[in-house]
Amino acid sequence: MTEQPDVRASDQDRDAVAEKLRVAVGEGRITLEEFNERIEDAYTARTRGQLDALVADLPLTGVPVPAGRATPPAVPAGDVLELHVRSGKVVRDGRWTVPAYITAKAARFGTVKIDFTRADCPYQEVVLDVEITSWFGDVVLIVPRGWLVRDEEVVRRRLGAVFNRPPVSLAHDGVVIRLTGYVQTGDVWVRYR
Repeated sequence: MTEQPDVRASDQDRDAVAEKLRVAVGEGRITLEEFNERIEDAYTARTRGQLDALVADLPLTGVPVPAGRATPPAVPAGDVLELHVRSGKVVRDGRWTVPAYITAKAARFGTVKIDFTRADCPYQEVVLDVEITSWFGDVVLIVPRGWLVRDEEVVRRRLGAVFNRPPVSLAHDGVVIRLTGYVQTGDVWVRYR
């Protein structure tokens, strides 16, 4: 618990609680309904004490561990891909090996494009944490048919949006990309090939 529960909460405090809640819903500790209620409460909380109350019944956890064909590290150390851009474009495509954990951050006029169609993935589930903080920031994902992108853990703030319409269900050898993080005012676009 916070030593000074009456101290005003910062945006960083709210974001930390939101991340704990995303992990908890991903682990099945809280339902999606509870998650939505608590997220709303987190972003309207005024004090650290109010934030602490939202996660008091949850264990301290690190980054969620994807289940799959290979066992990734419990906390990403070396098996992490960071694609961050303030403006311009960052692209990951062609032949590459997908890590267990990816972070994609797009700020003003920034685009992160990740093409999984020719990638080798040793995992059945990959965590992709997105953070878009600008009107003109985008994350574009291109995934093969038979893969599935789950976006229910992404927090949509203000005018942020996720466009994801899987044409087919997950194949027996398909990969699940689990999106976490938040979209403040930009967009996440998921394209199936």
